[in-house]
Amino acid sequence: MPRTVGAGLDGSLESLAAAEWAAREARLRGLRLKLVHVREPVPAHMAQAPLPGAGTRRHRSGGSETGVPPAEGSGAIPREAAEGLRVRHPGVDVVTEQLDGRPAEVLREAADDAEVLVLGSRGLDGTGGFMVGSAGLAVVAHAGRPVVCVRAGEQAADEHLPVSPGVPSAAAPFKPVVLGLDSTGPHDALIGFAFEAAFLRAATLRVVHAWNEPPYIAYGLPSDLEMNAALAAQEADAVTEVLRPWREKYPSVEIIGDTVSGRAAQHLLDASREASLVVVGRRVRRAVLGAHIGPVTHAVLHHSAAPVAVVPHD
Repeated sequence: MPRTVGAGLDGSLESLAAAEWAAREARLRGLRLKLVHVREPVPAHMAQAPLPGAGTRRHRSGGSETGVPPAEGSGAIPREAAEGLRVRHPGVDVVTEQLDGRPAEVLREAADDAEVLVLGSRGLDGTGGFMVGSAGLAVVAHAGRPVVCVRAGEQAADEHLPVSPGVPSAAAPFKPVVLGLDSTGPHDALIGFAFEAAFLRAATLRVVHAWNEPPYIAYGLPSDLEMNAALAAQEADAVTEVLRPWREKYPSVEIIGDTVSGRAAQHLLDASREASLVVVGRRVRRAVLGAHIGPVTHAVLHHSAAPVAVVPHD
């Protein structure tokens, strides 16, 4: 099955912003854009008639795979969104799909057929961050493919450097792509996604690696400058070694390495203010406790000033 860029669509401002971002990403990757519209089932006590068929019904533009006609007006949201995207993004192949079920479950399955799935999130007033709802978090936590969260109001020009102070322009070069990297457990899926994103945008890749300060700092003891310098150099060397094969694979990508002490989430949030995309990882857990996003990724998801890509890895 050919890969697509998928976007969850429900007609909200945040989902429309996600669809616009997904269209731009589809153009960069040369892939088809699929808009996925999920209709939640009507509770039994509200249904006026039994629902024919069993399982998930799929409705595509212009018809139904099961022979069950869509509810009146149910196709308007994806159809109108697709028409607008085709006008604003000529050359991008846009298709729509309507699915019945719980949004988190349906979108998680849709992600499996996508190169990347894009979801919308409400902006937080005054902070520049996201409010990722429970359904969005569930998709991020369980999807087997990268998921990008885009806030409402996100514009194409926001991803680009200003042509002059205070004057954004989508014609200007892209802002850097930011990668949150743990050099003690680097993962090819995460690093590869970030390098590819930077390559497609002809953007700088800013690699942020945070390391823990020596334990004695917590006890209020004086800082050992010589020891701290040695630790910082050691951490920087580790990052350089991790990135060495990727520099060879993507020689055109300029890399800026930020090896800093302190809280990784805060450093990534600071970097997000001047980023086109922030890329973080999520470890795939197969234990009884199930999926877990992780505190750093969770913080970045809710407070980043730029779209956030969460890449699952072993």
